[in-house]
Amino acid sequence: MATEQASPAAPKPRRTTPSTGDARRQRVLDRIGAICAVLTEQPMSLYAAAVLRIGYGLLYLAFLLREFPHRDEIWGPGSAWTPALATQLFDQTRWSSVLTLSDSRVYFEVCYTLAVVTCALFVLGWRTRAVSVLFAVVVASFHARAIYMADGGDNLILLMAVYLAFTACGRRWSLDARRARLRACARKAGGLAAGRTTPDPLLQLGLARRLLTTVVHNCGMFVIAAQVCILYGAAGLYKVQGGLWGNGTALHYVLNLHLFRPWPELSLMVADRQMLIAIAGYLAVLLQVAFPFVLFGRFKYIVLAMLFGMHLGIAVLLGLPIFSGAMIIADAVFLPDRFYRFLGQMWQGTFRRRAAKGAGIPSPVTTPLVPPQPGSAG
Repeated sequence: MATEQASPAAPKPRRTTPSTGDARRQRVLDRIGAICAVLTEQPMSLYAAAVLRIGYGLLYLAFLLREFPHRDEIWGPGSAWTPALATQLFDQTRWSSVLTLSDSRVYFEVCYTLAVVTCALFVLGWRTRAVSVLFAVVVASFHARAIYMADGGDNLILLMAVYLAFTACGRRWSLDARRARLRACARKAGGLAAGRTTPDPLLQLGLARRLLTTVVHNCGMFVIAAQVCILYGAAGLYKVQGGLWGNGTALHYVLNLHLFRPWPELSLMVADRQMLIAIAGYLAVLLQVAFPFVLFGRFKYIVLAMLFGMHLGIAVLLGLPIFSGAMIIADAVFLPDRFYRFLGQMWQGTFRRRAAKGAGIPSPVTTPLVPPQPGSAG
C-alpha cells in the first residue's frame, strides 16, 4: 500500500522583539529630541536674564561712579600704565581697548561719559540688543586698559557681559518689554491685525529669526550656568589641595592681611574665634565643591542661601564688594522664573498700595461672607 508523504508544515512566524541595542538607541534619540525641544521651543529663564542685566549694569555703573575721582590715574592719560605700555601688552595678549585709540584727555572724558550712559541704558533695557554689545565693549575696554588693576570680580563681569550679549535679556523688566507691551495693546485695540495677512516669505523669515533667537538665548543661559558651576568647582578643588584649608587656618591668615582689612577691629574679633574660623573654612570648601551636584535638587536653595551669606561676609570682612556682588548676581541664574514673578507681583502690590495711600484713596471695605446671626454678641 502506497504511503502518502506528509507535506512539510509551514514555518510559524517568529515574534520579533526589539533588541537591547535598538531600545537604547531609541532612548538616546528620545533624549536628544527632548533636549532639542527645550532649546528651540521657547526662551528659558527670561526673568533670570533680566536680573543679570540689571545687576551687572548697576554694579559696573556703581564701579565707574565710585572711581570717577580717580579715573585719570587708573584709565586716563595720567595713568602710570600709559597707553603706549598698554598697546605693547596688547601685541602679546591680543587684547584691544577703545581707550588707547587716542591720548587726548577730551577723548578719554567722552569715552568715560559714554560708558556711564551705556551702563545706565543697559540697566533700563533700552534697545537692549545693541546696548548689550556696547556694554560688553565698555567692560572689555576698561578691563584691558588697566588689566593689572583688575580682580576676580572684574574678570567675572567681563565674562558675563560677553555672554549676556547673546541672550534676550531685555524681554522682561525693561523699556523694550514695556514698549512691546504697549504696541501689542495698541494693535489689539485698533484692530490692526484683523483681516491682515503676512506674506509667506516674511512669515517664514520671522519664524526663522525667532527660532535662532531662542536657540542662541538658551545656549547663552546654559553657558552662564556652566561658567558659574566651573568657577565654584575649580575654586573648591583648588582649596582642597592646600594645607591651610585642610587644617582650617586659611581664613585666619586671610583676616590678618592688612590688604584685606577694611575694618581692623572686626577682622581681629572674628580671627580670634578659631573654632568659628575652622568651621567657616570647611563649610566654604564643601559648598563650592558640592554646588554643581545639588543644582537639580531641593538642596539647591539652601546652598544658594549659604553662598549668599558667604559672599556677604567676604564683602564686609575682606573689603571686596565688587567680587561679592558679581558672584551674588551670578548665583541668581539658578533661581526659577516663578520666584522672580512672585517678587514682581509683590513689588507691584506694594507700590499700588503706597500710591493709593498717598492719593488718599480709601481701601475697599470687604463685606463679611456670613451675615451676623440673631442673638450674637456685639
